[in-house]
Amino acid sequence: MLSKVLLAFIPFLHSVSTFKGSPRQSIDWFPCRENGSAPLTCGSLLVPLDYLNTSSDASLKLDLVKISAVKEPKRGTILFNPGGPGGSGRESFVGSIAAALRVVTGGVYDLISFDPRGVGDTIPFSCFTNDSSRRIYNVKAPMFLNSSDTAIGAIWAARKTLVRSCLENAKDRGELVGTGYVARDMMQIVDALNEGGLLNYMGVSYGTLLGSTVAAMFPDRMGKLVLDAVINPRDYYAGRDVSGATASDRCFDGFITGCLANPQTCALAQEATDARDLERKIYGLLDSIKYDPFVIGSDVVSGIIDYSVMKNAIFTALYNPVTWPLLAAGIQGILTKNATQAAKLMALNAPVPTIFPSRGYEASQGIRPSDVSLRTDNLTSLLPLFDEFYATSRIFGDALSSPTLSYAQWPFKAKGGYTGNFQVKTKNPILFIGSDVDPITPLASAKNASAGFEGSVVLEHEGYGHVFVAQPSVCTSRAIRDYFLAGKLPAVGTKCSPDFGLFSNTTLADSLALVSKRALQEDDDDARLMAASMQLNAIVPRAPVF
Repeated sequence: MLSKVLLAFIPFLHSVSTFKGSPRQSIDWFPCRENGSAPLTCGSLLVPLDYLNTSSDASLKLDLVKISAVKEPKRGTILFNPGGPGGSGRESFVGSIAAALRVVTGGVYDLISFDPRGVGDTIPFSCFTNDSSRRIYNVKAPMFLNSSDTAIGAIWAARKTLVRSCLENAKDRGELVGTGYVARDMMQIVDALNEGGLLNYMGVSYGTLLGSTVAAMFPDRMGKLVLDAVINPRDYYAGRDVSGATASDRCFDGFITGCLANPQTCALAQEATDARDLERKIYGLLDSIKYDPFVIGSDVVSGIIDYSVMKNAIFTALYNPVTWPLLAAGIQGILTKNATQAAKLMALNAPVPTIFPSRGYEASQGIRPSDVSLRTDNLTSLLPLFDEFYATSRIFGDALSSPTLSYAQWPFKAKGGYTGNFQVKTKNPILFIGSDVDPITPLASAKNASAGFEGSVVLEHEGYGHVFVAQPSVCTSRAIRDYFLAGKLPAVGTKCSPDFGLFSNTTLADSLALVSKRALQEDDDDARLMAASMQLNAIVPRAPVF
């Protein structure tokens, strides 16, 4: 038993040491073992493990990755967070992402990302002592509240076992991985860079919540901040983010109408006469598959498509229109009882390959529940909240309400969280970006967040999906670049249309090749921005497999 306990603490002890030297630490830079399309530099920085425990000198090692500016004069550094919570900053820079991000931000900044607390090797958060226990929980625990008549009670009980496992196996770090401490870590990075003390930052999805938090905590130290696919910070910390579902059904409507408008690239179009007919068939299939799952193979895990598998595929695909043809093909396969076609849904549920140790979903389990204030031991008291989710979104109501069953029972409360009202004036105004057809962070959330930050502006990106690069736009990319280069905010009410269509007859990869060739041969600035935006499609966060 002792050996198992020691084994569980090894990653934690590896990342924690004694905080030595002056209050301002320096970053130790060294060559990365992995590079992207441009050379990357890796680094580490010691920060306090527990900011509120002033009697402790324990420190935490942050893992960083940097791509250097390519133009002079250099303007400083931009920090980047890819979302989550649980997204690995190091992972996000591998491949062509860092170089593409450098194009969109103007090329005059160094770009740095890092693994926040709970992610990668940075005091990794896990509730399990081995992969076997983790797999068993993931297989046995229900995911969606509407997956059966008994799902709510079953999920509540499963999350109770998870909470007990977390309390047993992660009690040494459960209070130390919250967003408030990550915000302080970011300012430690800014101080270590010694570039004037202002934070320049770009965050997407959860990265916007982190950005809103650090801006509210340190308003006088904000440089230029771009927050895209914005989480409503007040609702997030309350654990009642019903507003996140306000555009979910509109996004799903876009999938249906986009499919019918492009029958040559959407296999599902031939199965319906109009949008209402197709919507009725998909919802009817979700209802019937609860009681009659479709078997596509001999494996009990990967060979059965039930309600949860189908719903999670839809949830994942709506984040990124590039995957909509795959979703349509999979749904058509179930409707027509074609197992080969239906199996395409499994690709949408597959885990994302990683290079660095990520454990992103478990990190998310540790970070967000610790941040939120919602707590109750009474399941019945949550039913009105679930009804709000259902009333707000038919397609995602049971998906977005499911995490609430973890928040309510969570045993840890993050230390050092922001307790204000998000009504502040930052040293420099923030650029928010939102879409009215984003399935999880709608335009309304961007406007709500912006209302609390005096002088900020909301740019409306009119593309579908989660994060502007899900359906890229040169207009949006140019607005970001102009802001970082000249501090120029778009005019209030500015809207940017996407340049890549739904159910396009060319793949994103083929379009990227054509645009990249044009950028090179014709020295076309718009083509360069479009190529970079297409490459950044890879940062569109994957929906969590609940």
